[in-house]
Amino acid sequence: MALADGGLPVLPLLADKRPFGLCRACVDIACGGRPSMKTSGPCACPWPCHGWAAATTDPATLASPQWAAAWRRARAIGYHPGGAGVTVVDLDNADAVGWARATLPATTTVQTTRGEHWIYSGAVRSVNRVREGVDIKSLMSYARWLGPGTGTMADVPIAVHALVEEKPATRPTPRAVPVPAPAGGGQCPHRSPVYLERGIAMAEQRITEAQSAVHATVYRTFLAVLSAHGRCGCLTEAHIGRLFTAAQAKGESPRHCTVAWANATAALGI
Repeated sequence: MALADGGLPVLPLLADKRPFGLCRACVDIACGGRPSMKTSGPCACPWPCHGWAAATTDPATLASPQWAAAWRRARAIGYHPGGAGVTVVDLDNADAVGWARATLPATTTVQTTRGEHWIYSGAVRSVNRVREGVDIKSLMSYARWLGPGTGTMADVPIAVHALVEEKPATRPTPRAVPVPAPAGGGQCPHRSPVYLERGIAMAEQRITEAQSAVHATVYRTFLAVLSAHGRCGCLTEAHIGRLFTAAQAKGESPRHCTVAWANATAALGI
């Protein structure tokens, strides 16, 4: 509660450092990341079930009976660095720590079981294994809280920005999605093919412009596209690939894209 009061979005972790397992109502994000989902808060489900996205500073949520039960079982405290406006350079071994001391400016340092966390002010894209033994944890990621550390916090250095930029976001392989045989032989009945193209472009833009609730935005966008075109047979792998690419550019994993698409088709009975 003290950490949350200080602006650090927190969540309970298991002994192996993983977030608590997904609740039955949200297995594989079956809830679709409901509209109430916040940038650094839970979806409509009251459990801490979405990893970094479940991290919160809301005292009412943290003290709720559901969260209280999770905290009683927790063995560690996790937090969302990006939600707190910081970046954690996770150094997993002695060689990685040596590299940091020779390359990066001094900042707040926290000892870990195998190495150190170097914490900088400012948020960046999270990327694992930017080099051997080095992970960058910030936006859409979580880290263990191991104490306030020592040293004065510096801004994210150019070297860290460079490491993040060197690792391109994962690009998807378009996935075929079965839809019923169209009555119109695959021709879009919505006035003209231009209507479909405009709809896909608007869907890409909606995902790209999302500044928060990315899970929810992706799901609702997939749902909207399938509502309009999922039964006429005009969607192709290229169209689906464009939507998946836009979602992954915002940090969604290929698995989350596939699950969100499957949930949307199930919701519509397709």
